[in-house]
Amino acid sequence: MPSYLARNYDIKDISLAARGKLRIEWAQTQMPVLKLLSERFEKQKPLNGIRLSACLHVTTETANLALVLKAGGADLVVCASNPLSTQDDVAASLVADYGIPVFAIKGEDEVTYYKHIQAALAHRPNVTMDDGADLVTSLHKDTTGLIKEVIGGTEETTTGVIRLRSMDAQGVLKFPMIAVNEAETKHFFDNRYGTGQSTIDGVLRATNILLAGKAFVVSGYGWCGRGVAMRAKGMGANVIVTEVNPVSAIEAVMDGYRVMPMVEAARIADLIVTTTGNINVVDKRHLEVLKDGAILANSGHFNDEINIPALEELATNKRRIREFVDEYTLADGRRVYLLGEGRLINLAAAEGHPAAVMDMSFANQALCARYIVEKGPTLEPHVYDVPEDIDREVARTKLDTMGVKIDSLTEEQERYLVSWESGT
Repeated sequence: MPSYLARNYDIKDISLAARGKLRIEWAQTQMPVLKLLSERFEKQKPLNGIRLSACLHVTTETANLALVLKAGGADLVVCASNPLSTQDDVAASLVADYGIPVFAIKGEDEVTYYKHIQAALAHRPNVTMDDGADLVTSLHKDTTGLIKEVIGGTEETTTGVIRLRSMDAQGVLKFPMIAVNEAETKHFFDNRYGTGQSTIDGVLRATNILLAGKAFVVSGYGWCGRGVAMRAKGMGANVIVTEVNPVSAIEAVMDGYRVMPMVEAARIADLIVTTTGNINVVDKRHLEVLKDGAILANSGHFNDEINIPALEELATNKRRIREFVDEYTLADGRRVYLLGEGRLINLAAAEGHPAAVMDMSFANQALCARYIVEKGPTLEPHVYDVPEDIDREVARTKLDTMGVKIDSLTEEQERYLVSWESGT
């Protein structure tokens, strides 16, 4: 038996736990919705007796979600959903202070990453919780014998939902999944404000460059791209958007950004950030026209948005010039800088989304886990959106914690909205 299975966790250093605990507690001060849910789950125990395997970014915010799940009675195991996103002190605290098995080490290689996923699957989960769908796809490909024990699962992010919808369309998905990413209280806020702020944070921590006046290219104008563009513009960057969707491109134009093909944007870019969830968005033909000193960063889930093998092929020399900054020198002397090995920069070089915005996303995760336990046995194996009542519950609770009051419809207004008789 591998040593990490024998001791029921695999983390970098258990002695980091004290620092991690303080950081978890600090994040909790910004997550009032989760705190209220924790109190409710502690009393109701909606996950009692449920084995839950969670493949998520192991951060302070995720730790607070884990504590809610444990308070609800879940028998929980956590592994990383990205090799560079783990906060090692948080992983240590979850193990040492809260008794939650964790399999995650920042910077782990691909072999270790998938061994950790297998360790989480060895827990024989009844419920899965994913960020990127690596846990669920591994379950369907490598450990199919465990599928019969799974009631259902939840998925956190756009990339994972795309993969799950593909599985659903091909008829290979074997249990119901809730697309948490599709909740309005997730993508309107987490994807836009969380990704926007944390991506800029990661870029600045990695490089310490001045954004004002830079030609800042954002590839993809979905909710994540909108957030990155908005924050870059706010810091004085000259933002350029690249898109394949004509509707999104029009929106970017009307939001005040220049829109052009990537091959044109690459020629003038000081910095390119990819946010598409697709492969080779910055491809060899784009790399060949970059100007000297161009910086490349990715804020999508996987490290395939930038064609790194092509960059390696074009380079005559590579060196790590700063932590999270690799300098590639091309044959003609141009230098290109890749941040965070092309992995999601907000977690590779920074701390990920602010806790206040993850408060809503992870409240959705906890409530959808409860929903799966209650309703999963009656659901077909498809991808489902978050039930509207859960989405609204999270929004109402968040407003309450912010001290914000809103109006309610009168009976007259409710009748009017379902009638057809009234007209001009």
